[in-house]
Amino acid sequence: MKVNIIASTKVGYELPKEEALNFSGKSAGICYLPDTLEVLFSEPSEKTERRVNGNIASGHHSVFGHITYNLSLEGIPKILAMILNNEKMYNTSEKSARYTKMEPSEQEKALYEKWIEIYKEQISKKYPEFDEKKALKLAQENARYLISVFTPATIMEYTVNFGQLNYIINWAKDYIAEEPETAFSIKLKEVFKNFLNALPDLEVEGLNSKVKNRKFSLFATRKQRKEEFGENYCTTYLASFAQLAQAQRHRTLSYEMTLLNTPKYYIPPIIRGTELEEEWLKDISSLKDYFPQGMLIQVNERGTIENFVLKCTERLCGEAQLEIMEQTKNTMKKYLEAVKDNEELYNYLLPYSKGARCTFPKWKCTKPCIFGPKGALNRII
Repeated sequence: MKVNIIASTKVGYELPKEEALNFSGKSAGICYLPDTLEVLFSEPSEKTERRVNGNIASGHHSVFGHITYNLSLEGIPKILAMILNNEKMYNTSEKSARYTKMEPSEQEKALYEKWIEIYKEQISKKYPEFDEKKALKLAQENARYLISVFTPATIMEYTVNFGQLNYIINWAKDYIAEEPETAFSIKLKEVFKNFLNALPDLEVEGLNSKVKNRKFSLFATRKQRKEEFGENYCTTYLASFAQLAQAQRHRTLSYEMTLLNTPKYYIPPIIRGTELEEEWLKDISSLKDYFPQGMLIQVNERGTIENFVLKCTERLCGEAQLEIMEQTKNTMKKYLEAVKDNEELYNYLLPYSKGARCTFPKWKCTKPCIFGPKGALNRII
């Protein structure tokens, strides 16, 4: 075997579209290689161009995935990051919104600042062992539920291949042209317009997924799916935008969302059942036209039993976002109940159902949390 680097990312270099097409054409030639790679890569440019055009026309677009672009997206709204991240063919480094101080609109900001102080006070009462810095971070994590998914609040690096980027460009254009106008879609169309205007010129005519009838995968086309658990599973639940954004990191699982007809909102457990719950619901519902991150949506999750266990190893933990930890724990209960008569599947899941991941087989925690293996799954913050 011989392994050579034939292309690589270079910091600060913006690969021209023409070079991306040329390299894709060379890669396409490997599929029917009559000679050596050296001969292929030194062929006349006209021959490569003909192959490029033929691949675009035929829909054989995988060859355009050999080239990648590292994009920096500054001031990107959370909803756009969620849409891009749901496509799975990417690498991303995103500034966390869990512990970052946000700078939203004046109306959002006033409520955000108000609830940071409320949550700091409640956290300090319930968990006096937390220092001021930890209490503040957790207060910010809960207060950010008030911030709109359309607030241009984060920065991310997004690495995507050339073909996929062209698909994304065309899916955004299709959404703008075809999606019926609602309060949500009107806002999202503006996001897509800003995104398309900000992109470098990397669009290639014909390099789209129309022949395959694909579109953005985040938005469900079927509103109801039968819930089932076995070797594969399918489950539907209500979650906030913020939780879904966390769940998308499990790229081996499939996620779709549907907006609710009547708005509902996540209530952080630390104020659930207290006199503050009503005040929270009043404040967050006053922001419904902004689509706050704490607004609940219907989420469908599908995957294999093995990949669900992988999710558990990340989310059944005292360091995980509380909402997704609770949801993962609930799904585990449903899964175990559904497969209790299937000895193999039941016994496969059972070791991962007895506590936080620090109790899992062969798991060694390198950063023990303050809650411990039992308290991690019973915390309210």
